[in-house]
Amino acid sequence: MTSTDFIKRTLDLSAPNINATLKLLAEDCTIPFISRYRKDATGNLDEVQIENIAKLNKQFAEIVKRKDSILKAIDEQQALTPELKQRIEQSFDLQEIEDWYLPFKKKRKTKADTAKENGLEPLAKIIMSQNALNLHHLAAQYLTENVSSEEEALQGARDILAEWINENGYVRKNLRRLFQRKASINAKVIKSKMEEEGAQKFKQYFDWEESLNKIPSHRLLAMLRAESEGFVKTKIEIDKDEALDFVENTIIKSNNECADQLALAIKDSYKRLLEPAISNETLQEAKEKADQKAIEIFSENLRQLLLAAPLGEKRILAIDPGFKSGCKIVCLDEKGDLLHNETIYPHAPQNDSGMAMKKIRSMVNSYKIEAISIGNGTASRETEFFIKKIGFENPPQVFVVSEAGASVYSASKIAREEFPNFDVTVRGAISIGRRLCDPLAELVKIDAKSIGVGQYQHDVDQTQLKNELDSTVMKCVNSVGINLNTASKSLLSYVSGIGEKMAENIVNYRTENGAFENRRQLKKVPRLGEKAYQQAAAFVRISNAKNPLDNSAVHPEAYSIVEKMAKDLGLKTDDLIANKAQIQTINPEKYITENIGILGIKDILKELEKPGLDPRKSAKVFEFDPTVKSIKNLKPGMILPGIVNNITAFGCFVDVGIKESGLVHISQLKAGFVSDVNEVVKLHQHVQVKVVEIDEARKRVQLSMIL
Repeated sequence: MTSTDFIKRTLDLSAPNINATLKLLAEDCTIPFISRYRKDATGNLDEVQIENIAKLNKQFAEIVKRKDSILKAIDEQQALTPELKQRIEQSFDLQEIEDWYLPFKKKRKTKADTAKENGLEPLAKIIMSQNALNLHHLAAQYLTENVSSEEEALQGARDILAEWINENGYVRKNLRRLFQRKASINAKVIKSKMEEEGAQKFKQYFDWEESLNKIPSHRLLAMLRAESEGFVKTKIEIDKDEALDFVENTIIKSNNECADQLALAIKDSYKRLLEPAISNETLQEAKEKADQKAIEIFSENLRQLLLAAPLGEKRILAIDPGFKSGCKIVCLDEKGDLLHNETIYPHAPQNDSGMAMKKIRSMVNSYKIEAISIGNGTASRETEFFIKKIGFENPPQVFVVSEAGASVYSASKIAREEFPNFDVTVRGAISIGRRLCDPLAELVKIDAKSIGVGQYQHDVDQTQLKNELDSTVMKCVNSVGINLNTASKSLLSYVSGIGEKMAENIVNYRTENGAFENRRQLKKVPRLGEKAYQQAAAFVRISNAKNPLDNSAVHPEAYSIVEKMAKDLGLKTDDLIANKAQIQTINPEKYITENIGILGIKDILKELEKPGLDPRKSAKVFEFDPTVKSIKNLKPGMILPGIVNNITAFGCFVDVGIKESGLVHISQLKAGFVSDVNEVVKLHQHVQVKVVEIDEARKRVQLSMIL
């Protein structure tokens, strides 16, 4: 089987498209580049399809590598028969291959090993043949100084038989299927832990049983977290009698003394070897699926968050609100550079609102502030009300933004490098302001796990999570494109073909030589070669460049095509761009080249109509209900405006302007069945919700979108 055949088994794609994609990946082309600029080669595969091809190709390579390792290990033991070699070479089921390898695996000394050392393997073979009579008489022939009785001999033989049964590939494969179909997961509370702090949040799992193949991902992860924190004990179970019946029907083919010994060996093998191993495998498989679901939700939430509506290049006054420690204020220019910072104390215990108002009004006027960004943490609503009481000459727009991860950024190496002379409070306020102007540019500086949009991110496979989140960030950055002359090192590092080291080189070059005037200048950056330039060039923008195509998504390799289009129409390139009437007269087939086909040409024409268009919407001001300031103000039946601030498999959380976000369960998103929360709501969506239930003691609010 080839890699292409392996991929085709999972993905409904043609072999030529898979092969073209694999060739491009082997040439170190990035997924964003392939999906955007090599559509004709791949048959218009999107980023998800290309990513799946890359993952399956890697999986194929890992299986081949493991098979080679196993074949070598068995061959070194001089136990590799032609039949076994053929079976392993032809299989691409890793579990099946591992089952075949099990008898040859190096392991700690077992009961079976001891029995074999005592010379009992021939007796075990006789019993397995199932045609011997008078086993006690037969067993007496195997008595030695280490085997003192017939029963000891038979026990040793059963130990060997138990291991053989455990190593039977057919038995393991079918038992595995039985567990996959019928296993339940049970959780029981550890009574000594019931009253400990933190136990109550897992109360529903104190006595819980559910089918493992039907349990939702979030519930399985919650149950496993309860176990890892020591509050419950979980167990995977199936009907033991059904499992034993299957193994007995597979192994026992007689009705004599051998059958009795085999039945005892089967019970021992199942209890001691098969059941623990396969139940653990089954749980691990379920955990991997739950991890994947949680990671998919986290990735989608992150994508929506990164592509949240930017306000754009505006002068911002940002506030990191607080009570006792005051509100940290920063003023930023259009590029996000710090102009001024100070602290005001409008709230208790100081209550110096008069002076605070005077300072805010003065800063807004002095720095020509166009918008105010308020973090949504402690004292957020009080600060918002305070700001809206101020009589401005030209009232700026007021936004409340999520400050999730701002504290992580403020203490990070990136923040220290950007603002070495300011403390964490100033850096945090700057982050709150900048994420209003451009969420993508600011949030890429923060470890995605710290942004807080997902479920159980610390419980899932961390390597897989990091890979998925990095991939999501890269897709978002390249779908939007970045300003080459203002982008931070963090943002640049996610551009197709760049990476951390090259991003640092670009920033250093920009610092030493001034702003880039055209894309070609990228080639002058140390260690940025032709391949990196090919992958990156079209994803960076240069405002006010001499060649307007440098501020578009048209790849430099296609500039000559655009110039020919303009010339054929008797226009300059500048006059063709955004000239929709003239662009629509162009016959795309006329401009197909050896490297750029019809799909590529159509993309160029689409880009020329609206060059450099940001796919994100513009930020909008949102007003919470002014009468609701805390959970104490909520009453069942209230209809409130809110913002979706987290999405999970079981519903979404909505900010209604108080500290505690309310849960809209998946069953309350809309009338009728909902299979996927993302079908109904998106992150940062403005919604209307009804208060259903308030649990003030536990700080929980239940909401509904069925009004």
